[in-house]
Amino acid sequence: MWQVEDEIEVEQRELIPDDSVVIRGSGNITIFGLSNTYNPAFPNSLTAKVAPEEFMETINKINRELTKHININLKAFILGCLCCCCSAGMTLIPPVLLNNKAKRQVKKVLDWENTRVYNKIGLNWRLCKCPCERNPMIEYVLVIQKIKQEKILTID
Repeated sequence: MWQVEDEIEVEQRELIPDDSVVIRGSGNITIFGLSNTYNPAFPNSLTAKVAPEEFMETINKINRELTKHININLKAFILGCLCCCCSAGMTLIPPVLLNNKAKRQVKKVLDWENTRVYNKIGLNWRLCKCPCERNPMIEYVLVIQKIKQEKILTID
């Protein structure tokens, strides 16, 4: 089951369009590719598409969820690393599960914000895996992409 989800996420990583806005993590804690905060600076490419206040509200909601989950995950990860030799690596399972929970919560926030605001104006937020810029590791980034809007008025 996890292998199928990983294959789907790898496919999503390769499908980031060029005209999308990518927001990388800017926090000082990154566990399993998920940063504890994302940059709240308003991108210039979103000017005249979304209000800066709406953007900041969305980023703040995401950062609150991440801060809440990553702090607990960090403690579990450190404890898991300390006890890893005694438990044959089994103590690293809780941090992985907590990381999956944090990703699910962020995706819930993004889905809520998409239905509340962004899909109505032709934008869609999502959490995607992406290679880091400076090293060969994978990180989770926020991607804001344009979506097709259905034409409401059509000529018969």
